[in-house]
Amino acid sequence: MSENRVIKVNGREVEVASDLTLLQACEAAGEEIPRFCYHERLSVAGNCRMCLIEVKGGPPKPVASCAQNVRDLRPGPEGAPPELFTNTPMVKKAREGVMEFLLINHPLDCPICDQGGECDLQDQAVAYGRDGSRYEENKRAVEEKHMGPLIKTIMTRCIQCTRCVRFATEIAGVDDLGLVNRGEDAEITTYLEKTVESELTGNLIDVCPVGALTSKPYAFNARPWELRKTETIDAMDAVGSNIRVDARGREVLRILPVVHEDVNEEWIADKSRFIWDGLRRQRLDKSYIRKDGTLQAASWDEALSLAGEKLKSTAKDRVAAIVGDLAPAEAVKALKDMMTGLGVANLDCRQDGAKIGAAENGTVDRRSYLFNTGIAGLENADAILLVGANPRREAPMINARIRKTWMRQLDLKIGVIGEQADLSYEYDYLGAGPETLSALASGKGEFFDALKQARRPAIIIGMGALTRRDGAAILAETAKLAKAVGAVTDGWNGFNVLHTAAARVGALDLGFLPQAGGRDFESILAGCEAREIDVVYNLGADEFDPKRLGGAFVIYQGHHGDVGARHADIILPGAAYTEQSGVYANTEGRAQMGARALFPPGDAREDWAILRALSAHAGKTLPYDDLFALRQAMIEDAPALGRLDQLHEHETPFDLTQVGAAGDLEPAPFVSAVSDYYLTNSVARASKTMAECSAAMSGAAKLAAE
Repeated sequence: MSENRVIKVNGREVEVASDLTLLQACEAAGEEIPRFCYHERLSVAGNCRMCLIEVKGGPPKPVASCAQNVRDLRPGPEGAPPELFTNTPMVKKAREGVMEFLLINHPLDCPICDQGGECDLQDQAVAYGRDGSRYEENKRAVEEKHMGPLIKTIMTRCIQCTRCVRFATEIAGVDDLGLVNRGEDAEITTYLEKTVESELTGNLIDVCPVGALTSKPYAFNARPWELRKTETIDAMDAVGSNIRVDARGREVLRILPVVHEDVNEEWIADKSRFIWDGLRRQRLDKSYIRKDGTLQAASWDEALSLAGEKLKSTAKDRVAAIVGDLAPAEAVKALKDMMTGLGVANLDCRQDGAKIGAAENGTVDRRSYLFNTGIAGLENADAILLVGANPRREAPMINARIRKTWMRQLDLKIGVIGEQADLSYEYDYLGAGPETLSALASGKGEFFDALKQARRPAIIIGMGALTRRDGAAILAETAKLAKAVGAVTDGWNGFNVLHTAAARVGALDLGFLPQAGGRDFESILAGCEAREIDVVYNLGADEFDPKRLGGAFVIYQGHHGDVGARHADIILPGAAYTEQSGVYANTEGRAQMGARALFPPGDAREDWAILRALSAHAGKTLPYDDLFALRQAMIEDAPALGRLDQLHEHETPFDLTQVGAAGDLEPAPFVSAVSDYYLTNSVARASKTMAECSAAMSGAAKLAAE
């Protein structure tokens, strides 16, 4: 713990921590300090000199406030507090001089620059700029750089603050960017004109204080003051990143991060940021009914009447319902209530076949399928084991958090059982499959000792291990290992399940699983093939082979014309995650409320409203007429979904012996559940930008292999 010191800022005494920089201390005192190179989450570079202040008793020149700490200040005469000044004539003249130098080579691009209106250089030039320049030589120009399909570069605007280099190196963990040459020839480059190979490249746009790095897909689309801004929750993975959706009219034009220290800090992954063009392509905007082998447009009344009749007239053991990865918890609750009201027991939300959430006695401890350490809690771990998980592809923000922990703890031990991949940090590769896990659970190997000796070990099991036929046995073996190394103690739960689907935890909380005597997802598909299931209600599930539903009448409710819609007999157009208010529980079980940024296109409606209307046609009208009443019923079923933005603290001990099920382990190695990070769902597959990223990254991987 750092001690506090009393200092004076512009004559006012404040008490601050001694390890703060002078810049942070001044801001704690309420003074605004201009800066370009300084960023709270990056190392200090001290390049731009814009943050100059005056230190009384110090050298007779301005001091870069970002590069000196409070502990370095000398006290005044007779022990008086050190004094800092941010508004003296010396400081004003120094900052104006720095601004003049920065603008010597900067082009007059403001009218055509996408950073206009959000540019730090623009803002600070107003405060500290001169009305003319004393520089008469030619301005220098810098060649543009290729950084891939996401980043547009106009490097003549670059002021060499090196924020992008530090972000790429420290946060993203890639060494693709650097500053070459010196003096007037200095420039930021990707060295070999290659794509920046990271899932976090979009954050380079945010950290750039000028218009040198901007969004290529968003180029020349809009000005910031034209956009309607809505804070909501991302559904592209199970992290639950906080985002801001900027829309104009009926279109989303960009997505930006919102600060949430416990989830995504101030970053978001590229898929979350650049998915927006997929939200308007290949959309389902009207109802369809298959007639004579082809899908034909129909009215809502026709589609709902036919769907309701099918559900009413079919034997309940021959009806099934499945839920996809993007559905809000309200829609899952409405579908479950409608189906159980009809007497249907064949329900499942695990379209990947993950062996989690179910138990023979019917009661499941929620902690058996959660990321119990918490995303921010990973920073306290002193040993980490990954089992069948590739967090860089499956949850880039969690991978960034692991890297942050690794950067701060020089002695942090990380082990991997599964695919050998570049995770952006060093790790011990222990083996490829269940055999290695069993040996570790039996107390063999050096890494077992590392986990055993750690005070806060964290074990992360991914969908690559849980979606196999022996997934329940692997889960039990992982729980056995967690118990053996003491991963669960008072105040620390190091047993973690890494989900890949935004809707999964909420659906598991609501018990959207096979009811008594019901079929699971694989059995539903097998039943369709054997003509034992006649009707399937598909709520947005696209990540499986829908041809296996061929023996049944399929009612598809979703927002994109993806594979699920192509194999449907009735299509009911729903809303995407940006077009409806809904609760999502992330992988750590944190319930968060997503907000509607715009209305769904055409005749499409919110998911819960479609199910409420259909229930009346099916003869089992749901007992709620508005979203508030539905949420009340949902929270009654799953209280955790009502505790918004909180991690539930359980009072009862976590019994690891009840996690998973006994069974034989298969020898096949673990394979990540995500083969292509950019194309994991229907929205991503509709996105031109994601297709370009997938092609660029696969090309880069091929080049690296050669």
